[in-house]
Amino acid sequence: MGKGDFARAHHVAFFDAMATELPDDYATQEVNHLTLGYFAVGGFSLLRELDRVNTEEITKWVLSFQVHPEAHGDEYNGLFFGFCGSRSTQFPLPDVKDPCHNGSHLASTYSALAILKILGYDLASIDSKALLLSMKKLQRPDGSFMPTHIGAETDLRFVYCAAAICSMLDDWAGMDKLKAKEYILSCQSYDGGFGMVPGSESHGGGTFCAVAALHLMGFVQVDLASNLQDSASIDMHMLLEWCLQRQVTDGGFQGRRNKPSDTCYAFWVGGVLKIIGAYHLIDHCALREFLLTCQSPYGGFTKFPHNWIPDIYHSYYGLAALSLLEEEGVEPLCVELGILSSAL
Repeated sequence: MGKGDFARAHHVAFFDAMATELPDDYATQEVNHLTLGYFAVGGFSLLRELDRVNTEEITKWVLSFQVHPEAHGDEYNGLFFGFCGSRSTQFPLPDVKDPCHNGSHLASTYSALAILKILGYDLASIDSKALLLSMKKLQRPDGSFMPTHIGAETDLRFVYCAAAICSMLDDWAGMDKLKAKEYILSCQSYDGGFGMVPGSESHGGGTFCAVAALHLMGFVQVDLASNLQDSASIDMHMLLEWCLQRQVTDGGFQGRRNKPSDTCYAFWVGGVLKIIGAYHLIDHCALREFLLTCQSPYGGFTKFPHNWIPDIYHSYYGLAALSLLEEEGVEPLCVELGILSSAL
């Protein structure tokens, strides 16, 4: 692997290893098994190596995590009939009496549908009615979403998941878009970025969730001129300035002010600029050089430059960022959904 080269073969080998058996360090992430699967399948898809996975086997595995109503009308009983994130969240513990155990989670449901979409599965075969009707019950009066029916934090991550789920299923019965929009707008900070919740510090991940959700719901246009002229939505001028300021001197992107650049924010913040039609305003060459310094000699990407040990999260988003840069050998990405453009 020469300096300045995209080590495609190394990355294929890395995702091959991750898809075969995750290292022990990932044991604590068992509850996020579907999300880890999304990173692995998504990585293969970006590298144009989906033929390395057993599509039928993975499809059956993903579908096995969906929770189905036991009786007609159960979709109105307050439970969420989405996808569990792992086997441990799918079944109740033996010493816990829970007649209504249901570990469905919005993030896991997003990951499940994204994997199925990447693999070419027809989502019309999904029991989408129960999923969407029960998902709408997760939306709070302020427009935000709980990730599970038993409650938890509500922030922009789950508004985005809900919007992406509705978009992939091509059915918006699962949310009130106007309420969701109001909540998103309340999260825009004084400096133009978006915090995860109203009044919090602007953050690259929160900003992506906000802008991608608004775009999926039809409230943000695809060209910069139209977005800058539209005063009825977000403060686009401030958002643009905040995003452009996140590219720092080493060419990478930081997620917040006064933080070091990090591989994943090349996608999170770069993705926002791509969605609003402003990606041409960044220094592409400097960003590519930064990303290539984050390649591990073992394949995959690290969080920071010149580290050695890669992880599957930063490896996927490193490839996703290179996809936005139109790197040779990397498949084009539908940035707002996080899946291949060809999968749509």
